[in-house]
Amino acid sequence: MDIVKVFGLNVKKYRLALGLSQEALAEKSSLHRTYISAIECFRRSISLENVQRLADALEIDTYLLFMEN
Repeated sequence: MDIVKVFGLNVKKYRLALGLSQEALAEKSSLHRTYISAIECFRRSISLENVQRLADALEIDTYLLFMEN
C-alpha cells in the first residue's frame, strides 16, 4: 500500500462527494489550494495536524482518509 496515494485519493473522493472545489476545501481547512492539489496528486506528505484539519473540513473521521478501497 502506498499511503500517500491512498490518502490523496481519499481526500479527492470525499471532497468531490461534498461538492467542494480544491479552493473551497483549502479555505475550509485553512490550508492553501496548491497544498490540496499536491496531496491529491501524490506529491506531498502531510503532518498529523493537517490530516486532522482535512478530516474536520471533510466532516469525516480521520481514519477514513487512510482506508484503502
